[in-house]
Formats: sequence, C-alpha cells, structure tokens
Amino acid sequence: MDTAQPRMHAQRHLGPAVKIGALAPLSRPGWVDAGRHLLAGLDLAVGEANENGGILGRPLELIVRDTAADPQKAIAAVDEMAHLGVVALAGEYHSVVARAAAIRADTLGMPFLCSSAVLDALTDQPSDWVARLCPVQSHGWRIYADFLLNAGHRRIAAVTQPSLYWASGTRILRDRFAEHDGALIELDASTLSPTAVCDAVVANGATALLMLTGHPETAVSIIRSVHRDQRLDTLLVGAPAGQPELPEWTALLGNEGTAIPFLRYRTEGLNPVGVRVDAALRRRLGEPPSFVAFEGYDTATVLVEALRSHGIDRALGPDLWSSLVVEGTRGTIEFSRPPQMRVWQWAWPPVEVVDRDPEQPDRFRLLHAG
Repeated sequence: MDTAQPRMHAQRHLGPAVKIGALAPLSRPGWVDAGRHLLAGLDLAVGEANENGGILGRPLELIVRDTAADPQKAIAAVDEMAHLGVVALAGEYHSVVARAAAIRADTLGMPFLCSSAVLDALTDQPSDWVARLCPVQSHGWRIYADFLLNAGHRRIAAVTQPSLYWASGTRILRDRFAEHDGALIELDASTLSPTAVCDAVVANGATALLMLTGHPETAVSIIRSVHRDQRLDTLLVGAPAGQPELPEWTALLGNEGTAIPFLRYRTEGLNPVGVRVDAALRRRLGEPPSFVAFEGYDTATVLVEALRSHGIDRALGPDLWSSLVVEGTRGTIEFSRPPQMRVWQWAWPPVEVVDRDPEQPDRFRLLHAG
C-alpha cells in the first residue's frame, strides 16, 4: 500500500480539499491487520461524507501515514501533517505510538481523535486538543480481571514483554486481584522459552495464563506449547489486549486460537448504523470487520461532524469535543472529562469479554459484559 498517496473520493465539490491525517500501523513490527481494519473504517466514513457534500461544499482528503508501531515515526508524521495543512488527526492503534502522536499534536495545537489506543496517560498534561473513542486501559482491563475472578481464578500468570502498555496492564490486573486476595505471577517472555513458561505456570499453580506480549510472537509459540503440554489441559489462556479479534490470529493458530477470552469494544447486537457499516466493511475487507474497523469509522464520523459544526480552521477552540453528539456504530458518542483524565473521552464505549467458538471460529461467544 502506498501510504504517501492521499485518499479522496471524487465528487462535485467547490474549493480545495479539507485534509484529515490518518495514523495507522501498516507494516511490521506494527500489527498490520489492525492498521488495515482501522484504515478501512476511516476511509469508508470519509467516502460517505464526500458523497453527502463533503465539508461546507469542499471534499475531504484522507492523508495516510504508516507508523509501523514506532513512536518516532508517529511524531515525524504529525509534524509532516502540520506542514501539509491537515486540520485534524485520526487513528492509531498502538498505545505507546498514540501517546507520542497525542503529545506532539497537543504541542502543535492540532485536534487529534485517537481511535483505538487505551493507555490511560495519553498526554503528559490536560489537553483540549486530544480526545479518545476507546475506553481507557484501567476501565477495560478491570472488567477483564472481574471476568477472571468471577470464573473462580485467584492465581494467574502473565507472560510479559518490556513496554509501558504491558506494564500498565500488568499493574491494573495485579491491583484488582490483590483486592480479592488473588495473585498475579509475572513471567518474562524475553528470558523464558515457551517450554519454560509452561513449567513456571505449573510450578506456581496458576489456573490462567495471559498473553501480554506482541503479536504474532511470542504469543503464538507459547500457545502452541500450552496446547501440547498435558499438565495444562485445564489452563485458561487469555489475551486481554484483543489479539484473537483479528484474522491473522486464526490464520496462524487455527483451532488452537479459539476459546481464548479477550476484550472487544462493541456488542454483537449492533444499532442500525452499525448494521449498515458492518455490511459495507465486509465488502471492503473481504472478511468480518473487527471492532478496530468500527473504531475507525466512528473516528472519521465524529471528525466530520466536528468540522461541519465548528468550521475547518484548525483553531477549533476548547469547546470542540464537549459540544459534539454523534450517532456512531456502537452508540451515541459524547465526550466528557472523567476524573483524573487528561484528554476528552467517550465514557464509555461497549466493553465485552468474548472468545472465538471452537466449533465455529468466525463466531464470538459473549463471556462477560462490562
């Protein structure tokens, strides 16, 4: 994919294009499937907006940049977007990358609506320029911890890699389990082989093992080892970050990738907007859209409404987010500043714990709702 080319849906419009910047991981080591789904949603919403007159008679132009899960590439992309006259930024999936982009956008005074990155501290200071659609990690991951606790797990293990995102998730889970006299044992993926991880799970008496690692590795190798270890026949394997949501997971693991609970930010019963968008995204992607694709569509839809109601001047003002009410694919989107939050937040999108059905891997089973 040539990410240097803008995406513009040709219609009869007056005036130059209004540019929206899109950040997404479209090459390794980024999670490419997530970037592809995110971009599909963004692009669909921009196309629909242009079919309905664009922005004040001017066409929308989606300028895409690949972050490749690299914070420095994201910062460079934000600087480039400012030079190109972009009026707002959208997207990103990886939390640490989104944080770098958000801090830079805040410094430049550029509106940035983060689609899919959950790290609580998205900026270093309160910002009127940055808003977020997805739920913060402390909200979603506590729901995941409650799912495990309700299922009777009191001693869990987590395979982790060095990252602000994984460290934050580990802390949230550990604190929640400690409140219920439970425990979390952390296993370092950089020092333990998949076989050694299995041995450590057995030695510590853990009843669940969580993949707090990158995708596809090292998660795929560890899951395969667990399935081949008869000592772990009853072990629950979980992936709160949502790795099993995207098609590559099933392509790599097949049936071994099913029955692994994860967080997703949508419900099975979509509203009328969601039903229509689901059908359009399926045609675009050639596969069922993930919640990340819906996040992309909702992001662009919100920005279109913001530009139509507030104008296309980048200096949109501090009341930009607080005045928006937009019907998205997963409910009515409104922004507020929850306590301790530094950015404007949709509080909250739907949060569910689901897994893939071993009998029908394309079907998701609802296990817990937040």
